[in-house]
Amino acid sequence: MNPWPDLRSILHGLDWVIVGGIATRAYMPERMTQDMDILVHQKNGATAVAELEKAGYQIIAPLAIPGYSLLSPEGIKVDMIFGKDPWLKEALAKPARDPAGYPVIKLPYLILLKMAAQRAQGWADVSRMLGLASDADLDEVRAVVARYAPEDSEDLESLIFIGKQER
Repeated sequence: MNPWPDLRSILHGLDWVIVGGIATRAYMPERMTQDMDILVHQKNGATAVAELEKAGYQIIAPLAIPGYSLLSPEGIKVDMIFGKDPWLKEALAKPARDPAGYPVIKLPYLILLKMAAQRAQGWADVSRMLGLASDADLDEVRAVVARYAPEDSEDLESLIFIGKQER
């Protein structure tokens, strides 16, 4: 595993989760990624950035989506995304844990994020994670997608099928 910054003490008291490539390691073998992506509620964004700045992080630039790219004192890039999706409060309230114990977004919400991003690596991650998921986890993913992105349910089933075939 890569030596990602441990933000737990810095962001203590704020709801946040790891998303993106690092989050996938909670659901599939770790893959290479260049930065650490975290998600906070938009209303807590300024506070989270201020806490990171107090800890020596520097803002590099705003993201194309709401949030900022920051650089840790050790030179590791951290992208902080400010979310306001209707499912976000649910997702932040009950994070999963990756092998290193970091709070990561639960599989159903990670699937929502990656499907919405419409990136090739995201689609590959989704099919791989779904192919390795238990039946109970798949049922939870289906329920969340049906609730928050019903238009993606057919694509989800295709990705589950592909993931199972690759396994």
